[in-house]
Amino acid sequence: MNSCRRIVFMRDRASCHNMVRSFVKPRSLDTAPSFSRSQGTAATPAPESDEKPGLRAIDLARKVRQEKAKTTAKEPPVSALQARVAELKSITQQLQNVHPNVLAKHLHRTVLYRDKDVVVLNKPYGVLVREDSENTSISSVLPVLSKMMDGIKVKSDSILIPCLGQEKDSTGALLLARSEVVLEHILSLHRHNQVQRKYWVVTVGIPVPSEGLIDIPIIEREVSGPQPHFKMALSPLFRMNDLGDGMTKVRGHRQSHPAVTKYRVLDSRSGCSLVELQPLTEVKHQIRVHMALALACPVLGDHKYSNWSKLAPQKLPERVLKKLGLEQSKTRHLPLHLHARQLVLPGRSRPDISVSCPLPKYFIQSLNRLNLTFPDDSKADK
Repeated sequence: MNSCRRIVFMRDRASCHNMVRSFVKPRSLDTAPSFSRSQGTAATPAPESDEKPGLRAIDLARKVRQEKAKTTAKEPPVSALQARVAELKSITQQLQNVHPNVLAKHLHRTVLYRDKDVVVLNKPYGVLVREDSENTSISSVLPVLSKMMDGIKVKSDSILIPCLGQEKDSTGALLLARSEVVLEHILSLHRHNQVQRKYWVVTVGIPVPSEGLIDIPIIEREVSGPQPHFKMALSPLFRMNDLGDGMTKVRGHRQSHPAVTKYRVLDSRSGCSLVELQPLTEVKHQIRVHMALALACPVLGDHKYSNWSKLAPQKLPERVLKKLGLEQSKTRHLPLHLHARQLVLPGRSRPDISVSCPLPKYFIQSLNRLNLTFPDDSKADK
């Protein structure tokens, strides 16, 4: 009897247990977090998201290149005029406002001649020779250049000093002395016209006669008008007489400076000329004033002396503009075509030093566009 009751009780207990299990859903083993003593209070892993994994460096670089290519493809095409202006800017502005070390390295690469007394280098366009408070000048980097030439690790007291002046916007052979004694010797030679310098210029117009000597003093004058400014001007010693059939000598101005320039035309075409000049004196802007005001053939890119009464970009004939690939509104980007081509310095105990300086890129391009022939040194140095 007791055994029967025990069997019935076990059956009721089993059925009750099954009923409870049917109402309570067991937790899945996959989603149940498992903790251990070593994990402590570590956070549970974040649920998976739809975000893509981070790009690798190579993938990111490839994506940037693709985006840049798309942007470049969308840019409008550049006109021939815009390309020409951009070309002039890139050539003439590459060394303006650069770090002193950059300028010193460039000058080191352009050294044409060097010995224990002098150094001759190819001066770039748009860089001042003398020190200036606002811009980097050649004089300001000469200590660095001297160190580069002697060797960075070599202890040396050598110096470099500019001997003869050269305009900011001119290019070509620049003479440097390596001591004060040599500087005084060169200046003495220069005062006695024993230092020979020849310049090449491209002029707007053809000088007549094709060869000659300009001997007209120069003086600085004030130009009145909406923009008052100062310019160098001619101060002639002769004028036409009242009858117009001869010359009459006049009294020279006390503030004028004697200025003498030899010139000869090397080639002329398309209303322009390639002219070689040899200044026998050194007056501020001498070559530019003699060409523009004495021969009425201003230097190409001379925006100062092409217009006497105002400050404005040089006005060029239509055929010259067409040859140069420019419009009148863009002539302000033309650089000054004034290049110190050759330097001859008498030697004290050795043969004369003669250095020919290669033309800058923009100068050669203008010669080619104007169909002006480029004479070789054997002809040009006669």
